[in-house]
Amino acid sequence: MVKFALLARLEAKPGKEQEVADFITSALPLAQQEADTVSWYALKIGPSTFGIFDTFETEAGREAHLGGEIAKALMAKAPELLASAPVIEKVDLLAVK
Repeated sequence: MVKFALLARLEAKPGKEQEVADFITSALPLAQQEADTVSWYALKIGPSTFGIFDTFETEAGREAHLGGEIAKALMAKAPELLASAPVIEKVDLLAVK
């Protein structure tokens, strides 16, 4: 059962909005390779605000994702693309359909 999630909120620097959108959508193949990532979503929340939402069955899967290739790439590109550090929150899911 999916009980664990991550919600990452990203604020693009002015003029970098399309680059952030392209960057996060390009991470889909990496997410597809993660056996413990049940679902993965790249989000556009507002004109310059983006997000990533992922779900996991175990805490170990969530931790593996946090130490994985997507997180490494995000942290490497953050100074170039983001107005501030990504806000990454651990979320416990209460109900899932």
